[in-house]
Amino acid sequence: MTQPSSAPSLEIGFGDGVTRARLRAGGGYESELRRLALRFQSSLQISAGTVDVEIDDLLTNLVALATWPEPKSVAWDPQLAALARDSAADAQTVAKRLDPAGGTDGEVDPDEVDSLLGADWTADLTAFQRRDIAKLLSLRHGANFSVPGAGKTRVGLAVFQSLRRNRGIDRLLIVGPKSCYESWKYENRQCLSAPLYMDVFSRNADPGADVLIVNYERLRQEGVVNELGQWLAARPSMLLLDEAHRMKRGADGTDGSACLALGPRSRHRLILTGTPAPNGVKDLENLFGFVWPGHGRQKVIQAVAGGDLAKASRVLRPLFTRTTKSELSLPPVSTSLRSVPMPPLHQEVYEALAGRFSARAAGSEGDFLALGKVIVYMLMAATSPALLAVGTTRHEPLSYQVPPLTAPEGTPLFDLMRDLPNYEMSPKYREVLAIVSENAAQGRKTLVWSTFIRSLNTLERMLSEFSPSLVYGPMADADREAAIRRFRHDPDCMVLLSNPGTLGEGISLHHHCHDAVHVDRDFAAGRFLQSLDRIHRLGLAPETETRITVLASEGTIDEVVDQRLSDKLLFMGGILDDPEVQQLADLEEEPAVGGGLDQRDLQALMGHLRAHAA
Repeated sequence: MTQPSSAPSLEIGFGDGVTRARLRAGGGYESELRRLALRFQSSLQISAGTVDVEIDDLLTNLVALATWPEPKSVAWDPQLAALARDSAADAQTVAKRLDPAGGTDGEVDPDEVDSLLGADWTADLTAFQRRDIAKLLSLRHGANFSVPGAGKTRVGLAVFQSLRRNRGIDRLLIVGPKSCYESWKYENRQCLSAPLYMDVFSRNADPGADVLIVNYERLRQEGVVNELGQWLAARPSMLLLDEAHRMKRGADGTDGSACLALGPRSRHRLILTGTPAPNGVKDLENLFGFVWPGHGRQKVIQAVAGGDLAKASRVLRPLFTRTTKSELSLPPVSTSLRSVPMPPLHQEVYEALAGRFSARAAGSEGDFLALGKVIVYMLMAATSPALLAVGTTRHEPLSYQVPPLTAPEGTPLFDLMRDLPNYEMSPKYREVLAIVSENAAQGRKTLVWSTFIRSLNTLERMLSEFSPSLVYGPMADADREAAIRRFRHDPDCMVLLSNPGTLGEGISLHHHCHDAVHVDRDFAAGRFLQSLDRIHRLGLAPETETRITVLASEGTIDEVVDQRLSDKLLFMGGILDDPEVQQLADLEEEPAVGGGLDQRDLQALMGHLRAHAA
């Protein structure tokens, strides 16, 4: 039995999840669908006539569809069909770029950039920006992994301007953190004699805008992805992810799922991030999988499979552009680790807490949420035991929010916690006071980082003589801007207190501050790198001395974090062929004078807890 010729024998569209395609067989073709499904590793039989397949799997095995008995009666969803056509073309382009003997046909020369941008483009471009623009225009889709301060925003705008003038791309959707809005608006005014009509996405946004900007948090709201997907599909569009490491978890994360759902609706995809692989190869797979569905992830897996990062870097280099710190000609940065001994009572609290959690963690290796809370408590105990008594506030990042710690009555930890308020004066806080005092005496301002709002509040009181400025999550935009302005321009304000979740991206302080202190760090290598770049950016005078100090309590989780961050930075520096990143993996040890979990982080934590339970 077969269908009338007018009915499709096979329909191919999007499945329920953002990363899956759905294949539906017409009546009488169910057995053919079962045979076809065997050609896809990810196939999942939904019903006799319905099969789901990962989109990456479908796109990398399009040749399997050639076995379908009625190819002329296969009906594709238009957007998925466009993605398949793009994927096939991309596969050829990528293969050519990765082939040393592939030639240079189709590659844009940096000297052509000015003519491609046209007379409307009025901004200056550096040599490395021209190089990056040319490389990104040589590929259908692109990735710019340049360091902060290299002008990724200007490069991204230039790519869109060229595509708009020469390749029929009409509109641009920018997804990024709120802190990027001003940068895009500024570059739009600076770079184009007739600026693009740019609007921030909201209920009242003009759908006729040339450019819409939306933050990652807004994508999580119901209906927003569908609305923006329709906007992208209505006319030929470019989708740009700014600070794209926000979607590094891919389909396993909320932000990643939203971006992956929008990707197929665009004709051109571009990602910008200076930290593309903060936790290792999986992050890179997810980013490349967004840019080049079907082939990007596969190329990363193949390149890194042998474990030779230098070779992997050479293999992948044609697929991304990166301006390094050395190309910015910045003066060197001095980064040091200061080990701080804990007093006996502080040590006793930490050991009691580690002993309590070692038994709990032993049965929870697969529960990342529960172990994430353990890590937060351990970081608190390594910084100041008084933090345990109050827990976190709603202003810390969501993954850091924990209630006050309770201990069973009659246990050693219960007895110790009754006196926790007396332990407020942490050795780390004393060290911060000593560093800030020394810097202030030399007329140097200091940026102090801590994850915990309670630590920031305590330090604000301790450092009152230095007129500190405090910036953290819930502040109104105007208050935040005023606090940063006071730190920059008030000669009495010698300290800025903040947390990486609030100030880690998009803020430049390098003209006013050259010293930073990390009271605590978590396992997020990307967040650490982003924080360093607040004071070490393009525009520094050649003689500027930039100093970063990381505090670590001896014998605590701080040392585990340091080792894991070292491993991650070595990987990232190796994959990007960037010695500056690799050097940060080995902090110079210096004597004291005064979250993003992955499986290896988890293993390191378990080893630390077992050692303290022995």
